[in-house]
Amino acid sequence: MDIGEQLAGWGKVALIETRGRVTGRTARAHVGFVDEPDGSIVVAAGLGASWAANLLAHPTCTVTIAERSFRGVAEPLEGVEFAAAIRELILRYGTPAERLGSGPAFRIRPVEAAEDPA
Repeated sequence: MDIGEQLAGWGKVALIETRGRVTGRTARAHVGFVDEPDGSIVVAAGLGASWAANLLAHPTCTVTIAERSFRGVAEPLEGVEFAAAIRELILRYGTPAERLGSGPAFRIRPVEAAEDPA
């Protein structure tokens, strides 16, 4: 088991599974996150992150954090919501080592099977 898998298992990062925008196959990324009160999570990427480009192309994903797993839809954040997401991620994880703020940020909202756009 690699370190990303361990961190996801411990609930330190989220494992996000997306559909690859080029290959169409399942792609996996381990990403820092912040929990939202409604059950959503907020994530952000540095410039050029493949997982973020996949979410922009295909917003449906699966998120796993420790024992919790859900189907979700990624909604790009802008303006004040974008700035708040970057601030919260930096407060949780420390300095923006992955150049947070240079790429997109998302709220990944859990969806019920009936509203899943996949």
